[in-house]
Amino acid sequence: MKFLVQYAVALTLSFLIAGSLLLAFIWRVEDTTKTLRWAHVYEVSSPYHQQTLAAARKFEALTNGRYRIRVYPASSLGNESAINESLALGAIDIIYTGTSFVANEYPPISVSDFPYALDNFEHWETYRDSPLFADVAAGYGDATDTKVIGLIYYGFRHVTANKQVLHPDDMKNLKIRVPNAPMFLILPQATGANAAPMPFAEVYLGLQQGVVDAQENPLTTIRFKRFYEVQSHINLTGHIMPSLLTLTSNRTLEKLGPDDAALLEEVTWRAAQNASNDIRDNEKELVAWFQEQGLTVSEVDRGAFRAAITTYFVSRDYPFDEVYLMKLRDLAKNG
Repeated sequence: MKFLVQYAVALTLSFLIAGSLLLAFIWRVEDTTKTLRWAHVYEVSSPYHQQTLAAARKFEALTNGRYRIRVYPASSLGNESAINESLALGAIDIIYTGTSFVANEYPPISVSDFPYALDNFEHWETYRDSPLFADVAAGYGDATDTKVIGLIYYGFRHVTANKQVLHPDDMKNLKIRVPNAPMFLILPQATGANAAPMPFAEVYLGLQQGVVDAQENPLTTIRFKRFYEVQSHINLTGHIMPSLLTLTSNRTLEKLGPDDAALLEEVTWRAAQNASNDIRDNEKELVAWFQEQGLTVSEVDRGAFRAAITTYFVSRDYPFDEVYLMKLRDLAKNG
């Protein structure tokens, strides 16, 4: 009996020692490998998320394992407003966010989200690589103590509904979900629709249950979020060509130090470029795919929609200094 007690004590001590060594090893690893948090609201199947994973792997390799990036997709750390707030508080290190969602802090950052401001993908690329974008990105950074470390093409936004919407008159009294940002309210207000801001994660159910009649998003998002299952018509309004920003805080960059901060910017800009190209490639193929699913995809009178926007601003101020819009339009002529 005495032998069994001694054996049990020895075994327990062995487990405690082994456990202590394991904890010491874990603490040592955690002390030498620091984790950055990257949050966004997009589905795991989207190019946005897939490119975050590629960037995370590359950054860990470039820093020889001193840093890792943990990615939190699909609103798992909160909606767009919540992750922006968490970035400001330091609870998150990197986010994707729409330019219109952060325009309150610095309105010119959203100039490219203005309805019909951009003509096509080539115009968007010219803007991304232009002094104009560098200027508004720097202005936003100064206003918010953050840094823009990527700009991502999101695709032309189109109106889906259970009817054709070919002319601004077809929008009257249509209850349409839009993101809760001023730039997205312009189209419904200019055409007599009823805007219904709603969190991104709730849109499918809202359409399915008839809480809203319609929504607007790029073709790629309509597919990723499966909105085509609860809407019968895609109307190619192409009214906004929005962008996503990749943002990090200056606090995070300071913790990394100049060399590792430069590596982070390198991988996030490459991820942004790759995601943009993936979205553009997908966009080209999706009209035919939606038609194969039985949806009606319709060209609309874009000239009439542009005219409705122009008329709307005859008696209203632009949400930013109009000179930014003029410079953006000039890029289409000179690009």
